[in-house]
Amino acid sequence: MTDTVVIALNRFEDAARRIAEALPADCMLYSPDAFESAFGRYKRIVAVMSAGIAVRQIAPLIADKWRDPAVVVVSPDLRYAVPILGGHHGGNDLARALAELGIEPVITTATEVFGRESVEGIAERASCDIVNRNSTRMVNAAFLDADIPLYAVTGPGIVVAAPGVSFLVRAGEYVVGVGCRKGASAGAVTAAVQEALRSIGITPDEVLVYATTVKKRNEAGLLKAVDDLGGNLVFVDDMTINAETGIGPSRASLIGLAGVAEPCALAVSKRRELILEKQIYGSVTVAVAR
Repeated sequence: MTDTVVIALNRFEDAARRIAEALPADCMLYSPDAFESAFGRYKRIVAVMSAGIAVRQIAPLIADKWRDPAVVVVSPDLRYAVPILGGHHGGNDLARALAELGIEPVITTATEVFGRESVEGIAERASCDIVNRNSTRMVNAAFLDADIPLYAVTGPGIVVAAPGVSFLVRAGEYVVGVGCRKGASAGAVTAAVQEALRSIGITPDEVLVYATTVKKRNEAGLLKAVDDLGGNLVFVDDMTINAETGIGPSRASLIGLAGVAEPCALAVSKRRELILEKQIYGSVTVAVAR
């Protein structure tokens, strides 16, 4: 099984198999539940059919542009490839890949149309992930009007940025939420994180970022521990923390927060899935999400 599937009406099966062989990709004949099945299994979908059929089928399935697969419609005569979902998330690249078969990519995302950068494109080339994903709309819009500066900060360091600044870090799958008592040592924090990661079979190299409450921005032991682990630490504001639901009870309610480790991990995570509920290691709490 590949990460790409070609879905086609029966009458266009030959064209679909030609595309599948070239990519390479799996091939699936159209049925009423074909797209629903593909959404949970593939990162990229090529639909050999009219755009109308594809749009009606994917509309009820669209949930989050960071998790939804890229969808490219290919006209049945194999003349055009049109990304209709996830252009910045693999759709445009998929359409361009089909050009090798003589299929013309029809790109509609504004940054590409005008030959400008996009945050997602920069992140992909740099093998990074975007931590504050809500920023990309504002930054990509700014790319259309001017050359936006790109700063590289070597650690250890602290970046204070406005909402219109995208924060890119080394690619990783997991977010580690960390809470600690005042004055907790770097050794205690490091040991707690390592034990938590070990318990679920994850290495520090797989961690996207570490996250904690903004109230801990001056916690020297926590700052040093994350630096020792070779990670990046994100501080989450109170409103974002308290907006998280489905988390367990926490003593953080004493400082006006719904929690620290669990809500911070969830708030920054990609899939918003808690894979390790809050664990207490002495003066340190740790939770992991992806």
